Amino acid sequence: MFVINLFFLDKKVGCLYYFFVFIEQIPVRLGELEIFSYLVACPKTREGIVIDVAAECEKILNKIKQRDINLKYIVSTHGHPDHIAGNQEMKKLTGAKIVLHEADVAFFNTEEAKDVFKRLGLFCLPKADILVKDNDILEIGTLKINIIHTPGHTPGSICLYVDGNLFTGDTLFVGAVGRTDLPGGSFEQLLNSIKEKLLPLPDETIIWPGHGYEGQSSTLAREKQQNLYITDFILGSY
Repeated sequence: MFVINLFFLDKKVGCLYYFFVFIEQIPVRLGELEIFSYLVACPKTREGIVIDVAAECEKILNKIKQRDINLKYIVSTHGHPDHIAGNQEMKKLTGAKIVLHEADVAFFNTEEAKDVFKRLGLFCLPKADILVKDNDILEIGTLKINIIHTPGHTPGSICLYVDGNLFTGDTLFVGAVGRTDLPGGSFEQLLNSIKEKLLPLPDETIIWPGHGYEGQSSTLAREKQQNLYITDFILGSY
């Protein structure tokens, strides 16, 4: 299907070209969990990143090869194991550098956090080649990817914004938000991150979540209208 000047969606291979950005949503499984990994690239230079490598690295690598993409970065939206478990293997396969927010690398390497997550069976230490912070920029080809620090789900959770597309990890889902009951989580902080960092973005921004509990994608306008966490807890408090 072609829509001139807006986007090109190739249903056969499940790829989206939107405002000169190549995006492919790749569902992967880690145990009973399904996570959305994303391949994001500059169509002009074929330089790209992969977001949230949880598992099934060979599946993701096949996509990278199929699209002839030169992978530059492996970016994790936060340090939970279901978003970083495949990082080291992907690095070995591609040579790409691992990117995480500095706050999550620091938090998950504390003795308290290691002990709690090990007891929960979620032990996987985040390691990074590049530590980022709020407002940092990752460049791939002609694209500039903005790092938005959105603490709440974890201290170092980030969203990535590029040309009208927002990759939200576990900060914002379709119709919901990320859990805050694990160590390092804060419901108040999460809502404030969404209010201060995400809601000011254009309404037409496309939301690409880390899990598809209620849907594979959305728009910021739709979430402002239908996501009860936004309508009741955030907008309702204005």
